[in-house]
Amino acid sequence: MVSQLIAPYGGTLVNLIDHAKCDALKEEALDLPSLDLDWQQQCELEMLMTGAYSPLTGFMTRAQCARVEAERRLEDGSFWPWPLSLSCRAKAAAELKPGDRVALRDGEGFMLAVLSVSDVWQEGDRWHLGGAIEGTALPSHPDFVSLRATPAELRALFARRGWRRVVAWQARQPMHRAQFEFCLKSAIENEANLLLHPQVGGDITDAPGYFGLVRSFLAIRERFPAASTQLSLLPAPPREASALALLLRAIVARNYGCSVLIAGGEHLSDGSCRRGEDLTQTHADLPVKDLAEKIGVKLIPYPRMVYVEDRAEHLPESDAPEGARLLTLSGEEFRRRMRIGLKIPDWYSFPEVLAELHRQSPPRERQGFTVFFTGLSGAGKSTLARALAARLMEMGGRSVTLLDGDIVRRHLSSELGFSKTHRDINVRRIGFVASEITKNRGIAICAPIAPYRQTRRDVRAMIEAVGGFIEIHVATPIETCESRDRKGLYAKARAGLIPEFTGVSDPYEVPELPELAIDTTGIGIDEAVQHILLKLEHEGYLR
Repeated sequence: MVSQLIAPYGGTLVNLIDHAKCDALKEEALDLPSLDLDWQQQCELEMLMTGAYSPLTGFMTRAQCARVEAERRLEDGSFWPWPLSLSCRAKAAAELKPGDRVALRDGEGFMLAVLSVSDVWQEGDRWHLGGAIEGTALPSHPDFVSLRATPAELRALFARRGWRRVVAWQARQPMHRAQFEFCLKSAIENEANLLLHPQVGGDITDAPGYFGLVRSFLAIRERFPAASTQLSLLPAPPREASALALLLRAIVARNYGCSVLIAGGEHLSDGSCRRGEDLTQTHADLPVKDLAEKIGVKLIPYPRMVYVEDRAEHLPESDAPEGARLLTLSGEEFRRRMRIGLKIPDWYSFPEVLAELHRQSPPRERQGFTVFFTGLSGAGKSTLARALAARLMEMGGRSVTLLDGDIVRRHLSSELGFSKTHRDINVRRIGFVASEITKNRGIAICAPIAPYRQTRRDVRAMIEAVGGFIEIHVATPIETCESRDRKGLYAKARAGLIPEFTGVSDPYEVPELPELAIDTTGIGIDEAVQHILLKLEHEGYLR
C-alpha cells in the first residue's frame, strides 16, 4: 500500500484563480473585449482553473495542439492524449490577435477569467484560441452544491480521512447492481477507498436526465460503506468513448487524488455496454495500459458482467461457472422497459435507484407530450385541435393546453408579420412553449401551418428531449382548402394581394415521416379525433 496520496500529474496541482488578483482583473476587464462561453466551454475552463487538467495552465496554441495530435506529448515531453484549445464560432474571436487579452464570460455576462491570447487560427467554421488563463471565479452551479469539490478540496478531504489509495468510478450513466458489485470488489481487492465521481459537465436545462442521474447516485451511495466511499460531481464535458478520452480521464483521476481508475461499465445510446476491456485493448500505435502506467494510474477494465442465478451475484462472464444459468439485460431493453412501465428484474438494479429514474423519466402514460398539427390554411387543423383538446380534457389526468395559430398570434407573436422569417420565429416560439408544457408533464396541442421542414425538425428535437412528440399532417388538398376559404384569403393571394401565402406564393414542404396523416375531405371530425386517440394509445401515451 502506498505511503501517501498520489501526487498530481506533473508534480504540482495547478490553481489558476489567484484571489489577490481578482479585483484588478475585473477592473481591467471593463476595457477588454469579451467572449461569452457556452456550457461546454465553461466546463473545459473550470477543469483548467481547478487543476483537473494539471499541468496545463491555459488553452493550447495551434503548434501545441498539432504536437499532441502527432506525438501525444506536451512541450516538456510528458504524455498528453488530447488537444485542448478554446473553440468557438463567435465573430469576435476572428478579430483577436496574439498579444490581446479577452474576458471570458458565462451566458449571463459574469466574468470567469481573462485569456492572454497567444495564438488564433481557423478550422472550418470554427475559430481556435490558445493562451494562458487567469481565473476570477468558477462557473456558477446552483444545484447539488454540497457534492461539488475541486481537486484540491477532495485531496484535502482524503488526507483528513487518512486515505492513501483511491479508486475512481467516473460515469455518465446510473449505477446498477453489476457496477455496484464490481466497484466494491475492485476497492477491496486494491485495498483502496472509492470515489464515486459521476461526470455531470453540461447544461442542466438541456439534460433532462441530469437530476435523476445525480439523485440515483445519492440513493446508491447509502449501500456503500460510509467510511470508505465518497461521492463528488465531476464537471468534465462529455466526450465520445475512446482510448484517448480514457487516458485523459486517467490524468483527471490522478489530479483528484486517485491512483486507480475503473474503465468502462456504461450503457451507450445504441443499447450496447461500453466495456473497459474494449477501451484498454492494446492498439498498434496506442498501448493504453502502458501509457496509463506512465500517467501513474492503474486501469481496471470493466468486463462483460452477467448475473449468475445459482450464486445470486454478478460475475465477469469469463469467471461464470460452466453450465450455470446466466442472465443479462441490455441497455436498450432496460430503457424500453422503463419507457413503457414494465418490471425491471430485482437482480438488475436497486429499487431506490429505479425510483429516482422513474421520477425523472416516467412511463409514457405519465409523460407529457405534444400533438403538433401542420397543414395548409383551411385544412382543418384548428378544428381537429380543439376537438382533440376537448376529448383529452374529458379523460382528465393531465393538463391540456391548446396553442392554436390564431391564439398564439394574438397573445405571443402579436408584433410579428407573415414574412418567412417571422413565420419561422412564430413556430419556434410555439415549439418552446410546448416543450415547457411537455417537460412539466402536461399535454400541448399545437396547430400552426408550420410550412418548413427544418423548423418542424428543430421543434421536434426540442420537444423530444423532454417528452413525446406526435406530428400530424392534416393532408387536406389545396382545392378543398380553397373551397372552405370563407375569408377569401386564397383568392386574394392568387390575385397578388397577399404576398408569401403558403401553398400559393410560398411553398408548403410536406412532412417526411409524420406519426399520422389525415385528409379531412371525406372524414368527420369525430372519426379523425378517434384515429388520433388510437395513435396516442398505441404509442403508450394514453391508457
